[in-house]
Amino acid sequence: MANDIHTVALVEDDELLRETLAEIIAASTKWTLTSTYPDAEAALQGMKTACPEVVLMDIQLPGMSGIECVAKLKELHPEAQVLMVTVYDNNDRIFNALAAGASGYLLKRDAPAKLLESLDELLTGGSPMSGAIARKVVQHFQATPPSKNEDHNLTPREKQILELLVKGGLYKEIAWDLGIGVETVRTHLHNIYAKLHVRTRTEAVVKYLGKGT
Repeated sequence: MANDIHTVALVEDDELLRETLAEIIAASTKWTLTSTYPDAEAALQGMKTACPEVVLMDIQLPGMSGIECVAKLKELHPEAQVLMVTVYDNNDRIFNALAAGASGYLLKRDAPAKLLESLDELLTGGSPMSGAIARKVVQHFQATPPSKNEDHNLTPREKQILELLVKGGLYKEIAWDLGIGVETVRTHLHNIYAKLHVRTRTEAVVKYLGKGT
């Protein structure tokens, strides 16, 4: 609902950035910051029994890495959405973070301007990414042919939609290309997620390309 307040936690060891992102969230009428943590161990302890809807996660943390923290957090709270906020834009870290369960990947230089927009996108099932990251992901997907060894019992239409997701297509673009409605696309995606045992479009693409487990 329009008046609902959504919850977010922040895991970031850079005190200045932590304060900056906290101020941005505090100024929002839709989001409230429930907690902040300087490292992964404190975050996992603090969110052991309850977790906010979204967790903003740095990668380079003292002690346990943010990627490992994402994997452990998703085991505790599979429904939690995790948005990586990091300076790293190399392919290994991107795909490791997505494979661990992150739903999006935002570079720190973009975070102040795009944070609230990215949080809102997560609520609607999107996978927000900085432009530079999205380009790397799309280029990698386009250069990597989908595995033909396992089709996950997908129908021909579901495969068409997944192929378009791999190429970076948005829901409206997929609907237009296939001559179907956006809600029909969403229904197919729901079925795809169930068959692939994933929760987001990013996880679906990673799984389809053989990057997941």
